[in-house]
Amino acid sequence: MDDNTVLGRINGLVEEEHKLRQQLSRGEISSDEEHAKLKELEESLDQCWDLLRRRRAAREFGNDPDSEKAHSTSEVEGYLQ
Repeated sequence: MDDNTVLGRINGLVEEEHKLRQQLSRGEISSDEEHAKLKELEESLDQCWDLLRRRRAAREFGNDPDSEKAHSTSEVEGYLQ
């Protein structure tokens, strides 16, 4: 997955997030449904941003960015801040 593909995925996830918020405001979904779906979206976004950062770091240090693969959600969410 190249940088543009990752960025496209990020943009798609952000669009999904906006749609969820609109659905909630129109009463099409409950706040519990929105919350559960937002959690999934946020985790996917975290994975994408993590992969993009690692690809950019690999490139910066002369390594092959294509060797970087997405880490699991549990690994990304477990990073210390």
